[in-house]
Amino acid sequence: MMEWHRLFGLTLTDYFTGTSYCVELEKDLSLKQQFLDVVIIEKKNGALPRDIPDGFENLGAHNLVTYKSLRESLDEWTVEELIGHYVNYRKQISPSLKELLPAENFRLYAVSTLYPKNLAKQINFTPAGKGIYDVTWGVRRIRVIITSQISEEKRNAVWLLFSGIQNKVQYGAEHYRGNLREMSSIMNQLFVKYKTEGVIAMPYTMEDYRRDYALEYLDRLTPDEILKRFSADDRLKGLSADDRLRGLSPEEIEAYLKKLKRKKKSKKL
Repeated sequence: MMEWHRLFGLTLTDYFTGTSYCVELEKDLSLKQQFLDVVIIEKKNGALPRDIPDGFENLGAHNLVTYKSLRESLDEWTVEELIGHYVNYRKQISPSLKELLPAENFRLYAVSTLYPKNLAKQINFTPAGKGIYDVTWGVRRIRVIITSQISEEKRNAVWLLFSGIQNKVQYGAEHYRGNLREMSSIMNQLFVKYKTEGVIAMPYTMEDYRRDYALEYLDRLTPDEILKRFSADDRLKGLSADDRLRGLSPEEIEAYLKKLKRKKKSKKL
């Protein structure tokens, strides 16, 4: 069973696939293993990410992300760890300790399912959007993203998948467009994870959900919209001969049969 952090990282990997950013998971930053959940690195080429989710509009060259799931707390220690990871990471990728890359090349993000009430009592959370906050820790600014508070917008589907709220998770699943072939399996694992932990009821797989949504969506279409979306062959599949011919006059049926006979004769010739 995949852990929340790996599912979160793999989903961000999928989101940034084909863009000017690449994603590294569980970055080892020390001799004594201490893993940073996600690093999002700007590449020299590639397209900008489409429909950037709320909170990520200020991405830099190097973006360090720590993540806390449903049963974890974003607390003071988490923030201090993130700052420590930033210091180690900056040292590792710079030409030398005497020639560190500029501090403005780095962005720090703390993504959490739950709003950290205790941490908010210790430091000032400055709202920067619905579910988005900026906090200052020492001389570093950290962007805090609360997935359970994020607004239901298509661009936020990647966050809503990790919101821990059933209708928001389903909205995210409905609107998230994956880039990798493996994304369907990742989303299945995510649904299973929700169901296993019993936090919210996710009674079926991603394929089941997509099928049920398609049926529900089909009911909303007008006859004209259905005609535009489905070919004649698709609309006639499964119909009996009586159903197919219902509504046609004898003259129309006879004319069609004559047309078929002429086609058969021309093929023989």
